[in-house]
Amino acid sequence: MTPTMTRGRLRRSKGHISVRVAHTLLGATAGVVWLVLPMMTTGTEATVPAVGATPVAVAQEVPEEETSTADLVLPLIAAGAASGLAAYAYLRRTRRRHAPAPPGRAAAGPSAAPPASGAEERSARSLVTADDCVRTSREELDFARGGLEAGPEVRTEEAVPGTAPAGPDRVEPFARAVEDAEGELAAAFGIRRRYDEGVPGEPAARRHALAGIDGRCAEAGQRLDERAGEFDALRALEGEGLDPALAFAEARFRELTGRTPAAEATLVDLAERFPPTAHATVTGNVEQAKDRLVFATTRLNQARQSADLGAPGRAAAHLRAAESAIAQAGVFLDAVHGLAARLDEAHDLLPDALAEAETAQGGAVGSAGAPAGKPGSGAARLDRVLKAVREELASGLYDPVDALRRVVQAAEPLEDGRDGARALAGLLLARGAVADADAFVATHRGAVGAEARTRLAEARRLLGAGPADRLTADELARSARDLAEQDVLLHGNPAGEADLPGSGSAGAQLGGILLPGLPDTPAAFGGPDSRGRRAPDVPPA
Repeated sequence: MTPTMTRGRLRRSKGHISVRVAHTLLGATAGVVWLVLPMMTTGTEATVPAVGATPVAVAQEVPEEETSTADLVLPLIAAGAASGLAAYAYLRRTRRRHAPAPPGRAAAGPSAAPPASGAEERSARSLVTADDCVRTSREELDFARGGLEAGPEVRTEEAVPGTAPAGPDRVEPFARAVEDAEGELAAAFGIRRRYDEGVPGEPAARRHALAGIDGRCAEAGQRLDERAGEFDALRALEGEGLDPALAFAEARFRELTGRTPAAEATLVDLAERFPPTAHATVTGNVEQAKDRLVFATTRLNQARQSADLGAPGRAAAHLRAAESAIAQAGVFLDAVHGLAARLDEAHDLLPDALAEAETAQGGAVGSAGAPAGKPGSGAARLDRVLKAVREELASGLYDPVDALRRVVQAAEPLEDGRDGARALAGLLLARGAVADADAFVATHRGAVGAEARTRLAEARRLLGAGPADRLTADELARSARDLAEQDVLLHGNPAGEADLPGSGSAGAQLGGILLPGLPDTPAAFGGPDSRGRRAPDVPPA
């Protein structure tokens, strides 16, 4: 590698070539003048005046011809200088024409690709938007299916031509659209994951990868946008479908309201049986569920009022916002009960996992011919982990999921361990971590960025890949949750001036229920071009 000082000297010497040429030309001109100057004194007979002679007397003795010769020297000097400057300017123009363009200037043309950082940010926004569209569409799809089950008699076969005649089966075309969008989104996340890992490495190929992400996300959105109009016709929320949809949403609301005390009791029980770290991921879930239910209450009432006032467009928008809030309240409460179930299952599974790990430890020591306590060996690490876990078990207050994770991780390098208790433990850990991260992203998607979602998508993929990848899935999912929490902290309080205390609007914005910049417009089934098609204050055309 060329030293910095050397590179600096090379650049300075090249930058001053034109200056040196100009100096040479000016030097040549001065030489010409120097040769011409003797002509000024040729033929002059005047001697040097004696000391004391007056200057005027000497000046009078200079012949007239000599004065005219001296006058010719000044134009010659000017001409030489002008020639030198002209040559210098010509050299500079020539160098500029033939010099290569600066590194940053070539990319400034109209057809040049955008900077990599800008393309990365655009692809990240595309991933976030597409993921939000898929999540919202699936949530509303569940309410549409429930509404059809609750009141199929109000549906007509003509609502969606070419679909099933009646009942919840009519949502299947839209379910397939969501699945297709999920497939495109999964491919986009896969490209982004490889991109973040440095694959591909060539700049041009990396630009193509980012363009591929944008294309996949656009395709996912298009699959949903194409069905948005038909989905509206299926639900008929601005007509005969509003009442059964409202009835179903209100039934779900009452169900979740009734489950809230049970979730509170579960949290109290977890706090008594396990250390705070064991249930930290669901601390505050009940309060957030209540916040979403408060918001849902307001929007359900507004939907009823709008319907009574003959504003079906507003009623449909309020209902959609209430449905999303109800769905997220359910996610919060499900996460509490899900964690409680995992802790109990881990507690029951831990003794068998410990026994299998000890067997693996004995096999490793026997095959290596070294004692278990040998420093640096896998068996030594496993021995330390097993001792620590058994001490925690004896204390009576420990985190079963964390203890199970440490045992499985320590025993993994010693043998396959994909059958029996450790295999079940790996599946339990991976499923729990993915579910936990997914619940957090779903309920905070107004603030969660692309990196957390990308890791979650990869964890979900590995979860379905097989036992060998479950520990990696668990690690990625927990990392995704951590990143998502950081995004929420950086995002801050989304409440605006119009947010009333206790209204739940801030939580609705954080959860992505209300679209950014449109505080009264809920996200709906559809892609980027159609998900904000219904605003409460703008009746449909």
